[in-house]
Amino acid sequence: MSTWTALTTLPDAMQAEALGDALEDLTPEPTGVGVFELEDGSGLWEVGAYFTEQPDEIALMLLAAAHGARPFAVSEVPQTDWVAHVRRELHPVEAGRFFVYGSHDADKLPSGRIGLLIEAAMAFGTGHHGTTQGCLEAMDALLAAGQGFGNVADIGCGTAVLAIAAAKVLDGQVIASDIDPVAVDVALANAAANDVAGRLVCVEAAGFDHPMLRARVPYDLVFANILKGPLIGLAPDMAAHVASGGHVILSGLLIPQAEDVTQAYVDAGFTPIARREIGEWATLTLQR
Repeated sequence: MSTWTALTTLPDAMQAEALGDALEDLTPEPTGVGVFELEDGSGLWEVGAYFTEQPDEIALMLLAAAHGARPFAVSEVPQTDWVAHVRRELHPVEAGRFFVYGSHDADKLPSGRIGLLIEAAMAFGTGHHGTTQGCLEAMDALLAAGQGFGNVADIGCGTAVLAIAAAKVLDGQVIASDIDPVAVDVALANAAANDVAGRLVCVEAAGFDHPMLRARVPYDLVFANILKGPLIGLAPDMAAHVASGGHVILSGLLIPQAEDVTQAYVDAGFTPIARREIGEWATLTLQR
């Protein structure tokens, strides 16, 4: 069985985010969409989508043209080889008390830091992006302020780096979810590699739409590092699933999008607590 990738670049952040949103409405729909600023100093943004069915290349061509992007490069990737195909040796990331590293940097873990061993893979969320780093720093700030969390969910978990971090520092149970079955497999493997497999459950689900997620309500802390549209759509469900006094940490947002997401959560009964900005990205902490 194969998977397919579709990648393009364009020079404008807002156009890139709009193209990422539009990709989610394709048929067949992608199992994951990512929007990232390239780190080569070019100023370009990469928009990528991953498919378990062969994508409609004509639809992709029209989308690229409509959003001012270069034509998508579509590639078939054998499923058995996809992790090796995208593995990179990324530098460690420090985020408060957390230290995210790959196995090639295991000897660099500083004393007193909480290590998160996450290999670079196709599932989103290695910890090397400003959104993931922002979420880790936001949780670190809440912990430093004396907050405790006994019931945690990570919605749209990717590699589950946020769920793993929570499982390492908190006493309660952690559940992670993703719509991508590949991400679920990667998350479970990462949980085992970080010795938290017994305290972290990962399920395939969109939002809170899974019996195991609903059974654990209410949550003291929920992470959602996804995209603006899904975050706004999740606001009512967040209010229904988060305990009174509980927190949400939201990211996947370009800085200009933060106000719209904040307002959606204020309308749903949340109070803004903090906002962090790393590069072009914003991370929001709100309390119900």
